[in-house]
Order: sequence, then structure tokens, then C-alpha cells
Amino acid sequence: MVTTIPHRAAEARRVALASAIGTTIEWYDFFIYGTAAAVVFAPQFFPQVSSLAGMLASFATFAIGFLARPLGGIVMGHFGDRIGRKSTLVWCLLLMGLATFGIGVLPNYSRLGVWAPLLLVFFRFVQGFALGGEWGGAVLMSVEHAPEDKRGLFGSFVALGLPAGIILSNVVFLIASTTVTPERFAAWAWRVPFLASGVLVAIGLFVRVKVAESPVFAEVLRAQSARRTPVVDVLRSHARAIFLAAGSYLSISATGYLVIVYFVSYATRNLQFSLPVTLALLQAAAIVFAASILFFAKQSDLLGRHRMIRWSCGALVFASLVFFPLIDTKSVAFAAVALCGILLVQGIYIGPQAAAFAELFPAAVRYSGASLSITLGTIFGGAIAPFVATALYSTTGNSWPVTAYAVAVSIISWLCALALKEGRIYHQ
Repeated sequence: MVTTIPHRAAEARRVALASAIGTTIEWYDFFIYGTAAAVVFAPQFFPQVSSLAGMLASFATFAIGFLARPLGGIVMGHFGDRIGRKSTLVWCLLLMGLATFGIGVLPNYSRLGVWAPLLLVFFRFVQGFALGGEWGGAVLMSVEHAPEDKRGLFGSFVALGLPAGIILSNVVFLIASTTVTPERFAAWAWRVPFLASGVLVAIGLFVRVKVAESPVFAEVLRAQSARRTPVVDVLRSHARAIFLAAGSYLSISATGYLVIVYFVSYATRNLQFSLPVTLALLQAAAIVFAASILFFAKQSDLLGRHRMIRWSCGALVFASLVFFPLIDTKSVAFAAVALCGILLVQGIYIGPQAAAFAELFPAAVRYSGASLSITLGTIFGGAIAPFVATALYSTTGNSWPVTAYAVAVSIISWLCALALKEGRIYHQ
């Protein structure tokens, strides 16, 4: 036992690091699409319509990725609960990399005609499908390898992939947009972040294939308790937990994508911030976000996960109320306060989320349950948020309807979080 415990602790750290690296690459791929949708896709793939219609169409293709996520969660959750977490994660990363590279080499509308936006939608669908299967598997690999009293902390390494993906994607876009002229950026340099994904995916695959399968799932296989239809089983026996967990995540997802995606378009078009300043603001906020994720994940191992989720959802009602009034001052300092503040509040939720969602479901259906919970919340939250915000602002010419929308979804999430009881926790 003296040699086994250090070995298991070292393996748990190795798995958590591998999950963080793989998830960072997945989010990088997903977010560079969001940044491109905000700044270049409208003229590249929808030049035949007005500027506003092109932006709405661009954000609509962005939403396609979210609509594909539940399908990815269902399919990959099925195989993750049937054949293993590790192999499923390898396929998720490979699919994401191929789709992102495909966008990087995709001819625009002037060269390919209507096939250009159609193929863009296809590649975005594959991105969403891959990400839908990624989160649940990465979470379970980290949480199921972790010591029981450190599941929140180890699970948060997966969550760190979110701000790390934001930082990495924005750095690459910042370099690509500032080292060439705007004309060259629009002509070809916007493709560089997508093509760079090929190198990152190769690194991620190398790291991911080296780790061991989850010991909890290995026990499921040994006991021959794997389910034939895990998605059906988890919906039949844990539907309440799935929908309340999804509801609690609704506002985190919606306000998160208002910050990460819509803010880029809003700041550059309506506030007259330059793209470098806008991306630098997001970089600073992402660093605060990462620090808050680690801190609150560790606290959740001491104070309880659901308590922190309720605190975050409640605080997000206020944060949503003041976010746009602060950035509408057109002050870079106030914009920094708004961005850092709202992502700090989200960190209270995101930190313990991995362990909290994993512990809602028994091991045999855990991949399916956790994946469905987050993807359903994302569909009705982040998937439509940039599109809704753009439409609301264009109708009224001010941000108050967008604020009302953000506050409304935050209240819904807070109510769901209050109803999501700790209940029975599955520790195996």
C-alpha cells in the first residue's frame, strides 16, 4: 500500500494534466471559430447579404456547433459508458482537429459559391459533435482517477481548458491580426489560427494516448455492469438531475458566450474598441477566470459543491445586470472590471462543476448523464446568446434588452440551482 498510493496520486495528476491539455485544444478550436465569426466570416462566406444579415448568418453558423453538441454527447456518451472513457476522448480530439483544419483550408464564397457556407456549417457541426463528447469524458477521467477528498480540485483541471482555450485562441488571433495589414488578414491570415490546430492536436493525441483508462470504468467492465443503452437508462432514472443541472448551467453558458464571442463584435463595432484592445481585455479576464476556477474548486472540496453553484448563480443575476451598463461607458477600465467581474462569478460555478456533475450519476451511466447535462444547458444558453443579443441590439439600438435577456436566464439558473439538491452522491 505504501507504493500504491503515491503511484495512484502520480497517475491522477498525469491524467488531470492530460485532460487539461486535451480540453484546452478542444476549446481553442471551438473559440477561434467564435472569434472568426465575430470579425471575418460575414464578408468571407456571406458577402451576398447586408452587413447585419451577414453577421446574423455568421453567428447562426456559430450556433450550429451547439446544436450538434447533444448529439455528440449522446453518441460519445454511449461509447464512453460502453467501451471506455479514454478511446472515446481520442476520437473526440481527432474529429475536432480535422474539422478545424478543414475550416482553415476552406475556400470562401467568391471562389466556391454556395458550397463555401454549406461546408462551413458542416465543419462547425463536426466541431460541436466532438466537443459534445469531449467534456464528459475529460471530466470523468480526471474525477474518477482523483482521491475522493480532492475531486473538485482535480476536476477543475478540465475546467482550466476553458480559459486556457480563450487565452490561446485570442493570442493566436492577436498575432495574426497585428503582424499583417488588415487587407492581408482578411485575405489569408485569418486562416493561420485554424491551420495551427493541426500541430496542437498532434500534441494532444500524443499526451492523451499515454494515460490509463479510468479505474472506475475498469471496475464497471470487470463487474460486467456496463449498460446496453446508457443514454436511455440515465434519462429514465435521472431525468430530474439532468434537467436541473442543465438549467443551472443555462446562465453560465449564455453570459459566458456573450463575453467570449458577442463582446468581440459589440466592442469593435459599437464601442469602437480596436481588435487588439478587445482581445487584450479578454486575455486579462481569462486569467482572472482561471485563477477563480482553481480557488473555488479547492474550496468546493471543503464547503460543498452545490452550495458554491447556488452562490454563483445568485451572484450572476447582479453581474448580468451591470455588465453592459459598465462596458457602454466606452471606458477600457470599466470594461475590464465588467469582464473580470462576470468571469470571476462564473469561476465560482465552473470550478466545482466537473465533480458536481460527475457525482450526480452512477458510474455505468455517468458519461451520458454528465454530457447531456452540460450540452442541454449550452444549447439553450450559449448556442443562441450571440444571435439573440445581436438581434435585440439591432432592433432597439441599445443594450438594455440584452441586459434583460441575460438577467432573465440568470434568474432561471438560480432557481434550478436552488432545486438541485445534493441528494445521493455516487462516490464509486
